[in-house]
Amino acid sequence: MKPKTIITKWVELFNQGDANGIAELYHKDAINHQVANDPIVGKHAIKEMFAKEFALAEMNCIIENIFEDGDWAILEWKDPLGLRGCGFFQIKYDKIIFQRGYWDKLSFLRQHKLPIPQE
Repeated sequence: MKPKTIITKWVELFNQGDANGIAELYHKDAINHQVANDPIVGKHAIKEMFAKEFALAEMNCIIENIFEDGDWAILEWKDPLGLRGCGFFQIKYDKIIFQRGYWDKLSFLRQHKLPIPQE
């Protein structure tokens, strides 16, 4: 599958809050590094991360653009509350092997009325 096809499916599963389904798109040794957080390594840990996040807040990813270059896809997104971000996905063997995401964690926490960590 082309990277764009996989990321389109990723968005669909993300918007359904389907941690099991989204985890199936990742390679067993994948790395998901949302730069506002520590990297998550391995398909099982990534599934747990999504399950926790989906339970914490209702999230919706609206695609603004998906760009494809070789085995990479770049997702520009927004959400209904005005948060924007982008994700870089490297695809190998029809699975996400590496993901890096950029978004404003403080704005996310405030929008969802979640606790803000103290230094």
